[in-house]
Amino acid sequence: MPLPTLKDQFAALIAAPSVSCTQPALDQSNRQVIDLLAGWLGDLGFTCDIQQVSPGKFNLLASRGTGPGGLVLAGHSDTVPYDEQLWSSDPLKLTEVDGRWIGLGSCDMKGFFALVIEAVVPLLEHDFKQPLLILATCDEESSMSGARALAEAGQPLGRAAVIGEPTGLRPIRMHKGILMDRIDILGRSGHSSDPSLGRSALEAMHAAMGELMQLRGEWQQTYRNPQFTVPTPTMNFGCIHGGDNPNRICGQCALEFDLRPLPGMDVEQLRAAIRQKLAPVAERFEVRIDYAPLFPEVPAFEQAADAELVQVAERLTGHRAEAVAFGTEAPYLQQLGCQTIVLGPGDIACAHQPGEYLEMSRIEPTVRLLRDLIRHYCLH
Repeated sequence: MPLPTLKDQFAALIAAPSVSCTQPALDQSNRQVIDLLAGWLGDLGFTCDIQQVSPGKFNLLASRGTGPGGLVLAGHSDTVPYDEQLWSSDPLKLTEVDGRWIGLGSCDMKGFFALVIEAVVPLLEHDFKQPLLILATCDEESSMSGARALAEAGQPLGRAAVIGEPTGLRPIRMHKGILMDRIDILGRSGHSSDPSLGRSALEAMHAAMGELMQLRGEWQQTYRNPQFTVPTPTMNFGCIHGGDNPNRICGQCALEFDLRPLPGMDVEQLRAAIRQKLAPVAERFEVRIDYAPLFPEVPAFEQAADAELVQVAERLTGHRAEAVAFGTEAPYLQQLGCQTIVLGPGDIACAHQPGEYLEMSRIEPTVRLLRDLIRHYCLH
């Protein structure tokens, strides 16, 4: 069967639903996307290995050529959920408007795979001296379980890895980490007319938040990286739940917060510092405080500025490598021994938004860039 055109591949990937979400009702399998990619790449002579990560969730590793070096072109096969009523077109249908390809996953980031295939086809007549690996993961938008499974399996990939997340075709060599944690305080309810009848979880939480804010201030004084738009670590109190009535002493209170450390900040040390601050609060208010992650953390990521991949990408794009605030699968590929950067054609500003799009003017430069990277790492 002849390979579909670039536009038809793009349309087929967008039409294959693959939402990953922490809410089970919205979560979907990514099998359809993986099967499309495996079909096309298999027809082009790639060896395709489909790995089940959990029920309905799969990674694809397609390879051409063998050897210890080579290049990994990586991306995730899932999308975020979408509000269909806020889209002016069908989110699962490729629509072309004003020089843009619009559709869910066009920018972030299923469309990247079609551009990879477009880049590689004319090079297949050459002998691959080092392998080219095309990696499609599952669940990046929720638990990152696909990339985590790869890192845990520990099978080395290539010498260099490029993740095609939306960066406006500028190389990214650094991003912050992401911790999402929860504090539960269990006090004792009682009649509000007599404070001695209970132990207020709400007042204990007020004190706990004060300690966290003080800790945040200390970290922001100590850690600073001017390459980031927000140059310090951040801590955001996202939601709080507690109590039920004004005339009852609050017996339970829970806080969920998000912490974004800079590269070089040790996650375990951060959590140990938080525990150390919470212990005296529990004692003072005579309450129980439980502190635990909501999800496994995404580590901060930094690739050295003098790494070959960073320098090759800077030369090919004409842009100096930068830092971004959003998290990616980069630290997991780095754990497998790959020099890693994030570099893709979309714009993060339109990702996770109704009307997500890819500028068509980015298609040709991206294909050319990917082709040059493949030549550098696999053909020479």
